[in-house]
Amino acid sequence: MPDSTPRTRPPGMLKVGTIAGSDVLVSSSWFLVAGLIAVIVAPVVDEAQPGLGGWKYVAGLAFAVILYLSVLLHEASHALAARHFGFPVSSITLHFLGGMTAIEGEARKPRQEFFIAVVGPLTSILVGAVALGLRPVTPEGLLLMAVEGLAGANLLVGVLNLVPGLPLDGGRVLKALVWRLTGNAHRGTIVAGWGGRLTAAAVLFWPAVQEPVLGTEPDILDFVLAFVIAAFLWSGSSAAMASARLRSRLPHLVARQLARRTLAVPSDLPLAEAVRRAHDARAGSIVTVTASGMPEGIVSEAAVQATPEERRPWVAVSAVSRSLQDGLRLPADLAGEELVMAISRTPAAEYLLVEPDGSVVGVLATADVDRAFRDSAH
Repeated sequence: MPDSTPRTRPPGMLKVGTIAGSDVLVSSSWFLVAGLIAVIVAPVVDEAQPGLGGWKYVAGLAFAVILYLSVLLHEASHALAARHFGFPVSSITLHFLGGMTAIEGEARKPRQEFFIAVVGPLTSILVGAVALGLRPVTPEGLLLMAVEGLAGANLLVGVLNLVPGLPLDGGRVLKALVWRLTGNAHRGTIVAGWGGRLTAAAVLFWPAVQEPVLGTEPDILDFVLAFVIAAFLWSGSSAAMASARLRSRLPHLVARQLARRTLAVPSDLPLAEAVRRAHDARAGSIVTVTASGMPEGIVSEAAVQATPEERRPWVAVSAVSRSLQDGLRLPADLAGEELVMAISRTPAAEYLLVEPDGSVVGVLATADVDRAFRDSAH
């Protein structure tokens, strides 16, 4: 069933529809690039269809829309492939540099990473090939100009996206191949990240070799575009590498190993007595239970520390406990990314760790998880 929960959108985003249950968003930056394309294409429109006057800019804008519809096809193919493997896709965004598909979760196998990544460039190449095949039967004029432009742009986008460097699709393909060969997804990301950095450097220096290679002298727009694209590639690859280094430390986080010994007390017990019993039992946490012994709340360490000692004999332990709502009971065997995601879904200071049969293992404190994560870096 599609998710009926309203999704919050970042500022500057306009929803224009849905594809397979995923919101299609257009960034405000798209209107800037659409106007830029209209201005750049206007002379070509004038040559293909003379005498249009100011309408040549409207034709150029129409071409920009057609071009981004092909970008939408590219991103939609990523979304459909991700959904095929069971990954939710929250949105598809069209922006200044193309598009982005927001896939929730990470590929669990190299094969999934490979197919989700490669289907986008292959879709662009297919669109370009179809447009190229229509060229001989397309009449002269604006229609031919649009078909030729669509063919060239999609073939270029498809091929360039296969360049083996993150954040390009080719970088994810390279990551999948390295992952397959080494069995290490994080190593694949690091290799593909360096590929992205090398690609960024090549793009930055492209205007310097443009004239010898293409025979055309670079103008100021060429330098600006080279800088923008290089900055995008460098920041994207660097972010992916930083994320991989963080994720490589996550397997060291095992909920069971971080569990604090827990003391069970009735909810009406005075806080002072509960603290005394926990100290005698060398327990690092307190859980309130019903008369039948079922856990019903976790005592907040912060709330206990904030309660003056002279008031503790007169305060019931239930007054400083948090009821065990959904998300505060976690399986004791959670580890790595699954543990972090479970904590992220329901932010809290403490969680009750339980066995599959419901028996209590202990309490997991977020502070202990943070400390273990920092220690794993050393």
